[in-house]
Amino acid sequence: MTVSDLEARQAIIDACLKMNALGINQGTSGNVSRRHGEGMLISPTSTPYETLVPEDIVFMAWDGEVDGRLPPSSEWRFHLDIMKARPEVNAVVHAHPTFCTTIAIMGRKIPAIHYMVAVAGGSDIRCAPYATFGTAELSAHAVEALRDRKACLLAQHGMIAVGSSLSQAMWLAVEVETLARQYHGALQIGEPPILSEEEIENVIKRMASYGLRDKEAAA
Repeated sequence: MTVSDLEARQAIIDACLKMNALGINQGTSGNVSRRHGEGMLISPTSTPYETLVPEDIVFMAWDGEVDGRLPPSSEWRFHLDIMKARPEVNAVVHAHPTFCTTIAIMGRKIPAIHYMVAVAGGSDIRCAPYATFGTAELSAHAVEALRDRKACLLAQHGMIAVGSSLSQAMWLAVEVETLARQYHGALQIGEPPILSEEEIENVIKRMASYGLRDKEAAA
């Protein structure tokens, strides 16, 4: 295993630990992947993050062939399908943040309650229909919900954020959970006012270079 391989695998472990430290995930329910060579690296299934070492991170080729001493995350399918469908996506973060999941339980999207919705790529953050975890059906729903978007909710499940780098995807996951918390809070008062499609388009143009800047994304 090269130094580059070790660093890429350790970055996934660090991201898994960070998800829980930030409070956007609990236990081992989340999973993280990043594009690597002719496939992707992904966190293993049902393994406490604090016990992970680089050798535990699983490599999966584009044809689904696995190379690893542990099985890949049970959600490997949508990680793989998202990266295959979206060449610009280099990392996928999936988690069960409390407020995203609460909104998703209700089958709601996150509308343009705040201009920061635009960081996910459009005027809303869609909620994919429910399907059993780990299935091809759920993967198809997720890929469609992410069409022209960088994040989506999964009905009665959780959320997905993608990015050009692992740091970008993690940053977006936190932003989406913040929006979900704000939406949930607004709903306690009533149906919130929604920004227009035109205004969100204006915001998207103005924030073309907005977001987390990191060395990984610039590489």
